[in-house]
Amino acid sequence: MTDTTATAATPTAALSAAGVSIWLDDLSRERINTGNLEKLIAEKNVVGVTTNPTIFAAALSKGEAYDEQVRQLAAAGLDVDDAIFEITTDDVAKASDIFHSVYERSNGVDGRVSIEVAPALAHDAKATIAAAKKLSDKIQKPNVMIKIPATVEGLEAITETIAAGISVNVTLIFSLERYRAVIDAYLTGLEKAKEAGIDLSGIHSVASFFVSRVDTEVDKRLSAIGTDEAEGLKSKAGIANARLAYEVYEQQFATERAKLLVQAGANEQRPLWASTGVKDPNLPDTLYVEALVAPNVVNTMPEKTLDATFDHGHITGDTVTGTYAESNDVLNKLADLGISYDDVTETLEREGVEKFNVSWGELVETVKTALEGAAK
Repeated sequence: MTDTTATAATPTAALSAAGVSIWLDDLSRERINTGNLEKLIAEKNVVGVTTNPTIFAAALSKGEAYDEQVRQLAAAGLDVDDAIFEITTDDVAKASDIFHSVYERSNGVDGRVSIEVAPALAHDAKATIAAAKKLSDKIQKPNVMIKIPATVEGLEAITETIAAGISVNVTLIFSLERYRAVIDAYLTGLEKAKEAGIDLSGIHSVASFFVSRVDTEVDKRLSAIGTDEAEGLKSKAGIANARLAYEVYEQQFATERAKLLVQAGANEQRPLWASTGVKDPNLPDTLYVEALVAPNVVNTMPEKTLDATFDHGHITGDTVTGTYAESNDVLNKLADLGISYDDVTETLEREGVEKFNVSWGELVETVKTALEGAAK
């Protein structure tokens, strides 16, 4: 269920009516304090927010919105890690309150705010599980989702976090094979939660399938090949991959196993399109929005993409179902050119974790400098 309270005359309203939940891929104290989030909910059909280390690092490095809290934390003698925990969970809790009416109106499907476990834990299942529970216990909001990366080790963490009744946003999914494993981890977690007597209806999950990063990596390899055929395949892999992910979603939630859980009150794990801002300036700025319209999905957009969609998005209804043969053809042609799907997706997962670790390091340095400055 999506929120369609804004006028249907806008492209974002049309997108919502087509079954796509629009989540903003950004959060800051300034957005919270200025009423910006309420405005986006009211005017541009935004029904959720996602965060990650990169977003928090950027937010903390700009403006003065965090200065007062940093002074208080410095006076209390908190170290950098504890200060980051307090600052980020405070933002997420406040944003969760802003989105609570959307959460209520959508019966818990939307109105979601996601916060990620520290990226250094991406290959440590037990530490990820502990961090997910700590974040959930600290924030204490029903509409929060804990982001866990879809590494091999992350699969166990997804299962155990879901089994504990905590809603999860699975992030950094690139391959169809890993996506199938993510759905299996979710269903296994639901089965464990059911055995433990936990109400399944309160557990929600999305599976974040990255889009534009696939094109960036594949197009780089196509440029190296340099033939006309290679050039003709540029900017097609990301959309084809995501469309095939939707086919996987349809298949896996049509199984008897999934149906039994849904009958017991469980929710389907919705596909989420992440990394939907175009990286290539030659591409239409709404490409990854218009090409990935389907029922029961989420699209997390950077504000630039959201504004472009609101301004001139052309929403024509479902652009995903029925495209699977064409999408498979794209991946087959890439394979024929010698581009390894497995190598592309493994490279992207590794780089994704590394990028978040770099951003986390920047976040640590920003907070450390702020604490030191406040203590003088």
